[in-house]
Amino acid sequence: MGKLGWGVIGTGAIAHAFAGGIAESATGQTIAVGSRAEKTANAFADEFSIPNRHASYTSLLADPEVQAVYISTPHPFHAEWAVRAAEAGKHIVCEKPMALNHAEGMAVVEAAREHEVFLMEAFMYRCHPQTSALVEILKSGEIGEIRMIRASFGFGGGNKIDPNGRLFDPYLGGGSILDVGCYPVSIARLIAGVSVGAEFANPVQVVGAGHIGGNRVDEWAAALLRFESGIIAEVASAVRVSRSSALEIYGADGRITVEQPWVTNRVDAVDGKIVVDSGGSQRIVDVPADRTSFSYEADRAAKAIERGEMWGAWPATSWQDTLGNLAALDTWRESIGLVYDTELPTANKPIRGSLKRKDTHRMKYGRIEGLEKSVSRLILGCDNQLSFAHGAAMWDDWYERGGNAFDTSWVYGGGKQEKLIGNWVKGRALRAEVVVVVKGAHTPRCNPEDLVADFHESLDRLQFDFADLYLMHRDNPEIPVGEFVDVLNDLKQEGLILGPFGGSNWSFERFDAANDYAKTNGKQGFEVLSNNLSLAQMVRPVWNGCIHVSDTASRSRLQSSQTTNLAWSSQARGYFLPEAQRMKLGSDNFACWDSAANQARRERAAALAIEKGCTVINIAAAYVLKQQFPSFALVGPRTIEETVSSLPALDIGLTTDELGWLWGEEQEVSQR
Repeated sequence: MGKLGWGVIGTGAIAHAFAGGIAESATGQTIAVGSRAEKTANAFADEFSIPNRHASYTSLLADPEVQAVYISTPHPFHAEWAVRAAEAGKHIVCEKPMALNHAEGMAVVEAAREHEVFLMEAFMYRCHPQTSALVEILKSGEIGEIRMIRASFGFGGGNKIDPNGRLFDPYLGGGSILDVGCYPVSIARLIAGVSVGAEFANPVQVVGAGHIGGNRVDEWAAALLRFESGIIAEVASAVRVSRSSALEIYGADGRITVEQPWVTNRVDAVDGKIVVDSGGSQRIVDVPADRTSFSYEADRAAKAIERGEMWGAWPATSWQDTLGNLAALDTWRESIGLVYDTELPTANKPIRGSLKRKDTHRMKYGRIEGLEKSVSRLILGCDNQLSFAHGAAMWDDWYERGGNAFDTSWVYGGGKQEKLIGNWVKGRALRAEVVVVVKGAHTPRCNPEDLVADFHESLDRLQFDFADLYLMHRDNPEIPVGEFVDVLNDLKQEGLILGPFGGSNWSFERFDAANDYAKTNGKQGFEVLSNNLSLAQMVRPVWNGCIHVSDTASRSRLQSSQTTNLAWSSQARGYFLPEAQRMKLGSDNFACWDSAANQARRERAAALAIEKGCTVINIAAAYVLKQQFPSFALVGPRTIEETVSSLPALDIGLTTDELGWLWGEEQEVSQR
């Protein structure tokens, strides 16, 4: 293999450092540079003797000679150009932080996975021999059990601020946490991981403090990170405070000090030096370096690409390592109230600039009686999005993969979830395309008066003129069913419910009674049910008032009436995941599903998954989708990776015999 052909996106100081590193490397050469202006592209190219000059990033990505790109734009543009680079089939080294937040990071990782390109976050210190030497010392146990870490990165003392400079511009992701705070968080997570025999560890708690200046960016900040192992890390960052960047690691039997953990000299090679104090004596470990960290980084990437790997060899950052770092930075910023304008609903900008359905999407669609729009057979639950940035990344991805149906409720997050999805639908101008299940009348507000009040509040939060379809979230048997039918018909007559309505967690007896009342009085009845249905029969209600229709009698009833059911917890809340993942969900969740009959169903699903070349969770979802009545599956992924892992269920064929075999002949659990 010849030298790897690099294209550099951006022409700032860090781009100069990386281009210099490529020149020193044994594996690569800079083929092209891309800038927003021809003048700066030419100047950069002249400095490094680069043959191909591009006056736009798009033009560089279209350059057939470019095999890999180094992205050095300001932080808010990292994700956009990393995704576009992946779509162009280019391997990627992206400056840290790889994205503005964890949500954007998920989208970048999935783009790299989908297009099978190399992706590595450019923490150059992780590629320097000093970091590898530090890891070996930690593994040796020389200072005993690791207990505390102190790490910081700060510069820029004095009062002078350039309001036009990147570091102080909120629109460019300015501030200390993202620019340099990512380094101490990264190394603390590396050390905490090594201490327990892993490549990294994520903190279980992040408590931060910081100073936000007049430009609305953090100028100095600090945080405490607590890890499950008991390790506590003190981290700090600054762009207006000059401070030592020395790393200190405290163990039960000694201390390690690294004066220059980031080996940040961008021009010359920086030798490493690690000081180990243990057992009353001190030893100094010198780590020779014959070139800069950026050169080591370029070689690490090139060698991984040659081997067909997706990220650089550890201790370079893997995808999961990067996502863990971004999540910790999100929490640190949240604790000091730092949100960038580009993360707010008013920004309303998809990561790549626009939304487009993937030509290769595998989504399947069905019809719900009374609704004009087709509905994706998988319906995305909107009850766990933590911020607009998180929700937007998930929903953009869902739409691009063919999803058009979303489920939410008045009660979720005290209204936060309705507001988030409403802002997304409005900002993306998708109201005519999507179907949003609106739910209300949750206990204790399950009465006609509160139903109407909460319905109007839901529309206000969603910024909708009408609901596509409406479900009562619970039933209240103490109220005559006709009273509910009456108020729902009133809302229908007002044009506020465009399609059908129905009930979630309603018994067949009450559902039928509602329809009998409606027929007798010439009104619209309940057309949609939304009860739990899964391959694992719920043995204990997840919450009070929950009802399942998983048993044979209930499914036969739905089949004979051809009633549409929107199955919540369609995959039994992770019951069909591998055991290690299943156990992380907690004993209470486990107790709602575990029984001898369900264990046997899981074993049969595992056997069928091997035969059909998919996962057990895919078989569980396919079981719901292949019922002999209109059956839609609600899914609740927390990450884009979880979304992607659910989609193969759409393509799995299950015969009637296979459906029966999966369910089995075991004693069914009675409804509680």
